Amino acid sequence: MNAQTELTQLIQALAKQDWEAVDSLLETLRQKEWAGATQIIGAAFVLAVHRRFRRGQDQRDIAAFVAETRSRYESGKDLPPLAMEALIRAALGEVDLMDEINPDNYLPGQIVVLGTILQDENPTQDQLDRFIREVEETAAEHM
Repeated sequence: MNAQTELTQLIQALAKQDWEAVDSLLETLRQKEWAGATQIIGAAFVLAVHRRFRRGQDQRDIAAFVAETRSRYESGKDLPPLAMEALIRAALGEVDLMDEINPDNYLPGQIVVLGTILQDENPTQDQLDRFIREVEETAAEHM
């Protein structure tokens, strides 16, 4: 299985809240040193953020979303809230905020936010398939 397939399976598992599959896929991706993850997860994250928020979204709404997201996950308290907020705001156009985020927080923050948005949307399999196709197309444009 290639990393892109595993990454799209990770998106599916996050949406379906299949935590065993999520844990297994994350471990496999760690062993492969996250090959291709930046483009796939980054594209999925940006697309999902744009579906959940709008440019100029009140920062308090983003902060409340991040607080609620961190509370959902056992390891959520390990993710810095300001970095997660900055990731969301950067995806909405405040790109200069990326300079203030420790790169070690990019993927974990994106995965957790992506998972929360997908779970909140509770997409049908058809909607999820369309989302994944859009993610793959977007990522391919940036590879």
